[in-house]
Amino acid sequence: MSGIEVLSTFQKELSTYSPEQLRSIPEEGVWSIGQMYDHLIVVAHEYLDNVAVCSEAKEDPFLEKTPAGKELFHNKGFPPIKIRLPDEMNAPPNNSDSQEDLINRMEKLIQRVEYWESQVDAISPERKAKHGGFGWLNAREWLDLVEMHSRHHLRQKEALERYLK
Repeated sequence: MSGIEVLSTFQKELSTYSPEQLRSIPEEGVWSIGQMYDHLIVVAHEYLDNVAVCSEAKEDPFLEKTPAGKELFHNKGFPPIKIRLPDEMNAPPNNSDSQEDLINRMEKLIQRVEYWESQVDAISPERKAKHGGFGWLNAREWLDLVEMHSRHHLRQKEALERYLK
């Protein structure tokens, strides 16, 4: 499944939630569906910003991934576990966007992914930008990370939908 396919799945399913369902926080420490969408969008744009950084970076073949980064890309995805960032990096996402706002934000994100998909093969794999946990990633890896991160949150979406039933 490509990043565009995963994001399109998320976007299509947005129309199935009521405003109350989007904002409903099932229990303390758990995000609402709307917050999960906000997180997906914000993080994907950060990753795409790094694709742009790679497009202008100097080539350096000696910049490498961390062991966690190597494992992530070897497995082609995040492990099927809940991942909690340190508190200083774990501020709750926005929970106020309307369904229409989220659909529009998803559309803009998909367009941006499509743009970089059309450009990424022209960017040298030796041009890299640093990820805080995974080390130095090239443009293709940053773009792949959008898909892996979004796919990882499909499990969270399913769990949140169970809360709504």
